[in-house]
Amino acid sequence: MMSLKVNGTVHRIDAEPDMPLLWAIRDLVGLTGTKFGCGLAQCGACTVHLDGVPVRSCQTFVGDVGDAEVTTIEGKGGAAADAVRAAWTALDVPQCGYCQSGQIMSAIALLEEMPKPSDDDIDAAMSGNLCRCASYARIRSAIHDAARRMEG
Repeated sequence: MMSLKVNGTVHRIDAEPDMPLLWAIRDLVGLTGTKFGCGLAQCGACTVHLDGVPVRSCQTFVGDVGDAEVTTIEGKGGAAADAVRAAWTALDVPQCGYCQSGQIMSAIALLEEMPKPSDDDIDAAMSGNLCRCASYARIRSAIHDAARRMEG
């Protein structure tokens, strides 16, 4: 048994240290907003925040998390999260929606670090998130919109 702090709650889980964090979140904690995409940390669908830093949960092992705080799409709040969610809805960003929790988590992390990103900043921060529907232009527009919403 080990402890895993997810979205502010400590969960006692029965997992091997080499279990991917993704499966602990989904199967043991019961939060399914974080998606499995490729299993190789190359698509970004499984992005969560570990002490505020976006990580790929499919290649992060529960034994490596330690006392760090894991935040999933279900638990992410604050000004950047609220602005990103509002912009995503206003600009109708998702098409199929499968990659969107990872896209949103990466966009929130970007705006928390850089409240007024340029197109190049956005492209660099989001480059590890793939979208099969190719909604990249809407994602970039939504991040700019979220930045404006955060200004007030």
